[in-house]
Amino acid sequence: MTTWLLMGMALYLVTAYIPSLMLLQVIGVGKYLGTRDDPPEPKPHHARAIRARDNFRENLPVFLGLGLLVLITPEADQSIALRGAQTFVLSRLVYLPAYISGVPVVRSAVFMLGWCGLLVMALALL
Repeated sequence: MTTWLLMGMALYLVTAYIPSLMLLQVIGVGKYLGTRDDPPEPKPHHARAIRARDNFRENLPVFLGLGLLVLITPEADQSIALRGAQTFVLSRLVYLPAYISGVPVVRSAVFMLGWCGLLVMALALL
């Protein structure tokens, strides 16, 4: 379980840094290293990367909280929780490129799959 929690956090960091890296391409190194007080309006791919980051930011505390509860609760079914954690992390790995590329149905389906992973983790605590 610990490995999948760490992988989820690593994937979050990747998701968090992608919008900044996209901005670097638009404004250049000089402005990027400055204060960035007046960033340009994001292009569609950049705006999607920002929304994907924000969405992950909303879901990461639930994932980590459930994962930690599974680790400290003796009655938790570790194998079921592990499957849920794997489902969440792997779905997030697919979610990011699906969202940035603008694939609407796939993005929503993959999001729901990740949400089901969280639900499985919660059920492992019962």
